[in-house]
Amino acid sequence: MVDEPKLRNEQLGYALLRAVVGVNLMMHGISRMITGPGEFAAKLVMQFEHAPLPAWSVWVFGLMLPAIEGLLGVLILVGLRTRAALVAASLLIMLLTFGSSLLQDWNLTGIQLTYALVYSILIFLHQYDGWSIDAWIKRH
Repeated sequence: MVDEPKLRNEQLGYALLRAVVGVNLMMHGISRMITGPGEFAAKLVMQFEHAPLPAWSVWVFGLMLPAIEGLLGVLILVGLRTRAALVAASLLIMLLTFGSSLLQDWNLTGIQLTYALVYSILIFLHQYDGWSIDAWIKRH
């Protein structure tokens, strides 16, 4: 049998890390939506002007990215479809790392590896997800 206080601490730790990651990702999306997805996409196109990607693909990605980040961030923050949202966020960070690597921005790719590590830790420790909408649905 699992020690109840230890389990509560593990669940608290998981919930706090999940919430911080969710707020971070959500605010990436919200801040870009506030300034305007078109403006963000235009900056991204300029940033990738020398990369071997068609400008239209960078533009479309830039238009979609804020909404995707915002949605995934909210899902992770409240703990709804947490595992799926973390897998999606991991795939998203993989795409972002690909783009940063094309630009040879190794500082940014290093930061993105940190995000990938945290997403993986949250997936690995998902068994401790006790304080979330997912956990509430499972109990009821």
